Amino acid sequence: MREDPARGRFVLLAPERVFDTNPTAVEVLRRCDGERTFAAIVDDLATAFNADRMRVAADAAALLGELATKRMVEL
Repeated sequence: MREDPARGRFVLLAPERVFDTNPTAVEVLRRCDGERTFAAIVDDLATAFNADRMRVAADAAALLGELATKRMVEL
């Protein structure tokens, strides 16, 4: 994930491809540091945004699953 000043947002870079991100995806991916568990990421997001933990978990799992399918992240 890189900040793209020209676009004014973060993007995911892949060979010969650029994926735009939305603010929610950025918040999830910022927490994917290789040390935190999925549960810790979900807990942090739910607390930070005062959101329902189950909804956060479902949304984050869907996002990360889609990115894993595209080989953008490893689960």
